Amino acid sequence: MPKVKKEKEKIENPEMKSLAEMVEYIARALVSSPDEVNVNHEILVENDQEKHIIHLIVDENDKGKIIGKDGRVAQAIRSLLRVAAVKLNTRINLDIE
Repeated sequence: MPKVKKEKEKIENPEMKSLAEMVEYIARALVSSPDEVNVNHEILVENDQEKHIIHLIVDENDKGKIIGKDGRVAQAIRSLLRVAAVKLNTRINLDIE
């Protein structure tokens, strides 16, 4: 079984911080309760490869707005993150909670 190291931390990497801020900005623009939007960042290290997970936490009533019809809004946000991940040579996942 591969080694997995989990770290929850404040975002120190300026590129990751800007990506988390972008996700938060988009989410706040879409939801009815922008004060309920929170973004957390987690790093998983597996076999010397970093994988970043951005947790987007929204109010239960706003999840549908973030996910969108057939998941299109969520997929668009994930596409933006995927493009940035290629530029940073890493992997980024978006979890909507």
